[in-house]
Amino acid sequence: MKKLILLLFVSLSFTTFSQQVENDWTTDMNQAIEISQETGKPIMLFFTGSDWCGWCKKLVKEVYKTSEFNKWAKKNVVLVEVDFPRRTKLSEKVTKQNKELQQMFGVRGYPTVWFVTPEKGDNGQVNLQKIGSTGYVAGGPTKWIAAANIEISKKK
Repeated sequence: MKKLILLLFVSLSFTTFSQQVENDWTTDMNQAIEISQETGKPIMLFFTGSDWCGWCKKLVKEVYKTSEFNKWAKKNVVLVEVDFPRRTKLSEKVTKQNKELQQMFGVRGYPTVWFVTPEKGDNGQVNLQKIGSTGYVAGGPTKWIAAANIEISKKK
């Protein structure tokens, strides 16, 4: 009986582990801009309070950690996490960058998601052109992706 329970536990552990999906998130805007310019994909800025924001955690769990979202993201966007944690310490560089982005996009609540495209000006400086924004959308990855696609389509 103990062997059966152990076998069941191990099987469930592998199943749960295999369902977790990691995405290629970055926290470096310069890297994201380079990738965006190389691929032609817009940048998705996810403004979050990763260690305290309940709606952010819900969005991550229900959408961002799913294979459906992962497949969509790889095809359509460059992922950037713009985090404002309370208990986790970020580097000074990332903290400064995140505050600048928060001010630039007027973010007041979390989660907020902005879709942007980097465009080089005549002076060589890169400007982030706003496409659209969203936040938490109830209904899982299908509903969230549908809302995101509406925002991204504003680019065209």
